[in-house]
Amino acid sequence: MQPADFLIEHADLVATCAGPAPRRGRAQADISPLTGATVAAHQGVIVYVGPAAELTSAVHVLPGATQVDARGCTVVPGFVDAHTHIVYAGNRRGELQRRLAGATYEAIAAEGGGIVHTVRATRNASEESLGAATRHRLDEMLACGTTTCEAKSGYGLTTESELRQLRVLRSLDHDHPIDIVPTFLGAHEVAPEYRHHRDAYVSLVVNEMIPAVASEGLADWCDVFCEHGVFTPAESLTILRAGLAHGLLPRIHADELARSGGCEVAADVGARSADHLIFVDEPGAARLADASVAAVLLPAAAFYLKLGRSAPARLLIEHSVPVAIGTDVNPGAGLSPSMPFAMALACFAMKMTVEEALVAATLNAAWSIDRARAVGSLEPGKLMDAVIVNGTPVDLLRVGSPVIRHVVKRGRVVIPDSAS
Repeated sequence: MQPADFLIEHADLVATCAGPAPRRGRAQADISPLTGATVAAHQGVIVYVGPAAELTSAVHVLPGATQVDARGCTVVPGFVDAHTHIVYAGNRRGELQRRLAGATYEAIAAEGGGIVHTVRATRNASEESLGAATRHRLDEMLACGTTTCEAKSGYGLTTESELRQLRVLRSLDHDHPIDIVPTFLGAHEVAPEYRHHRDAYVSLVVNEMIPAVASEGLADWCDVFCEHGVFTPAESLTILRAGLAHGLLPRIHADELARSGGCEVAADVGARSADHLIFVDEPGAARLADASVAAVLLPAAAFYLKLGRSAPARLLIEHSVPVAIGTDVNPGAGLSPSMPFAMALACFAMKMTVEEALVAATLNAAWSIDRARAVGSLEPGKLMDAVIVNGTPVDLLRVGSPVIRHVVKRGRVVIPDSAS
C-alpha cells in the first residue's frame, strides 16, 4: 500500500487530462474527468487518483498529511506555459502606447525599437538584476497557476549575454517553485552590429554560441525566429541543425507575421514545436501533422500586437496537429502572465472549446517541451502539480476574477486563497 502525505479531497470535478500524449483531433477535447475523486501524493509525486471511497484500500494516509478541501471546486493539472521570454531587462511601455495610437510593430522595429530595444537594456544588466526581474515575473505566473514553463534567451545576441540569461534561468530553476525548461534563442534577431553582415552573425550563432551553450549544459532546446526580415528558412535550418549536432533539440517561431516557410523548416528538421502560426495554411498544417510537430499557439501575442487575426486552431485540430498554448510573456507583446487569459483568448478568438484549451494548457503543452512524462496531467507517477479552481473549468475564462483558490507544486500549496 502506498503512503500519502498530501491529499486533495471533496472536489466536484477532477479534470485529470490523463492518458497518452499528445492529444490530437477529437481527442484534443478529452480531459478525462472524474467526479467524487481524491488525488493523493507522497513526497511530491501522485500515488492515487480515483474514487474517494477506494482511497483507504489503495493508500495509507500518513499522520500529519496535508489535506486540502476542494469542495465546490474543480482540480486541474498545473498549467504548463509552453512559450515564454521571461528573462530580460527594461520595458517597452512607450512602444505599447505608440501601437495603441496606430504605429505598427514592424515600423517601431525598423526605427530601432522592438527586440533591439530590449537587447540594449539586457546587455547592460547584471546577472543579479536580471535574476530579480525574472523572479518577479515567475511569481506572477505562479499566482496564475503556472507550475512549469519553457523560457528562452534571445535578448542579448552576444555569446556572453546569451549565456548570462541562460545562467539566470538555471539558477531560478533551482530555487523557484516553477520548473523552468530552458531554450537558447540567439537567433531571435540579427544583432544590430551585424545588420550588414548577416552571414557573420549566423556563423557566430552556429560556431560560437551554440557550442558554448552546450558545453555548459545551459539549454535543452534551440529556437530560431523564422520570419521575413529576421531569419530565412535556409538560415533557420542551418542554425537548428547546428543545435541538433550539439544536443539541443529544435523548435521554431513560424508564420507569425506572414507565411515564412517556418512550418516546412519545422517538418524538415523534426522540430518538436512550431510556435505562433498565425498565418499557417492548410498545406502547412498538413506538413506539421505528418511530421508530428506540435503547434504552440500564442493568442495573447496576436491580441497585444493588434494583428486583427489569430492562429487557425480549428484548422490545426482538424488536421490532427496537437495544439498547445502559451502566454508568450515578453516585454513587447506578451504582457499577461496568465495562462487562464491565454485559454480565454484560445476559446473566444481561436474558436477552441474549454476542454480543448485546457488540454492545450496542460498535457499538450507538456508534450511540446518534452515534459509529459512528469507533468501535464493528474495520474500516478507524475508530479503533484495542480490548480484548484473555484467552480467549473468554464470559470477559468472569467478574466480578472479570483477563481484560483490554490496552486499546488510538488505536493505543496504554494499559492493559497486569501482566507487560508
